[in-house]
Parts: sequence; C-alpha cells; structure tokens
Amino acid sequence: MQARMNNPATIIPEALPAILDLLKAARKGGVPESTLELVHLRASQINGCSYCAVGGVASAKKGGETDERLHAVAAWREAPFFNDAERAALALTEAATRLADRPDAVPDQVWDDVADHYDEKQLASIILMIGVTNLFNRLNATTRQPAGATW
Repeated sequence: MQARMNNPATIIPEALPAILDLLKAARKGGVPESTLELVHLRASQINGCSYCAVGGVASAKKGGETDERLHAVAAWREAPFFNDAERAALALTEAATRLADRPDAVPDQVWDDVADHYDEKQLASIILMIGVTNLFNRLNATTRQPAGATW
C-alpha cells in the first residue's frame, strides 16, 4: 500500500506538536501505561488503522507488554489475560470509538463500570487517549499511511 499523501499532521507544521502534546497530557493522569497502550491498540483495531495498530504493538512491547495479551486484545472479553480495570477501559474504548453504533453512545453500564475502577483524573486520561488515538486513526486511515512507515 502506498500513502495517498503525507500525513496531514506533518504538512501543517503546527499540528503535530499540538497532537503530541495532547498525547503526553493523556499519559499524565495516573493510568498504568500498559492500560493506555491497550486502549490505543483496541481503538486502532476497530478503526482499521494498520499504521497505529502496528506502532501500538511495538510501543506496548517496548513497555514490557506480552505477546499473549497483545494477540488477545481484539477478543478481550473472552481472553483471561486482562484484569477488571483493563476490561472496563477496553469497554469504554469500544463504546467511545463506535459512537454511532447505538442510540446511547456510551451506555451507563459501561460508564459505571469504568468509573468503579478509575477516579476522575484517570477517566480523563483514558478518554483523552481514546480521543487522540481516534484522531491519529482518522488521519492515517484516510490518507492510507502504510503500517511500519515513518512520517
């Protein structure tokens, strides 16, 4: 696959630093890095962003994530490798990434479950990670950035 164009965040020079600053901020909410990596990977899988899925796996592995867990993210509900807090974050990721799939985009049950595991600052961190990942996914998938490419 060949990219349709360079990534838009590199064409408009002010965009990339702003997006990266948002990503850094999302990582400062007290959520384990491994959880944020799982959130990033799951959203990227849902959105079909190969660039982010491959990059997310590489980043998670650098952080010590196991192949076993990474291979099971797409089937996290059935896999025994995730704790309850991670499962709640993954459920929120799916709901917030698939906003148009149901009338109540993020059902109370999903919200209540994740709120049982994370405080408000941590919830903000997870939501910011979901949002910035969805932004990256939309930039990369729209312009067909190939997996493994560099900007």
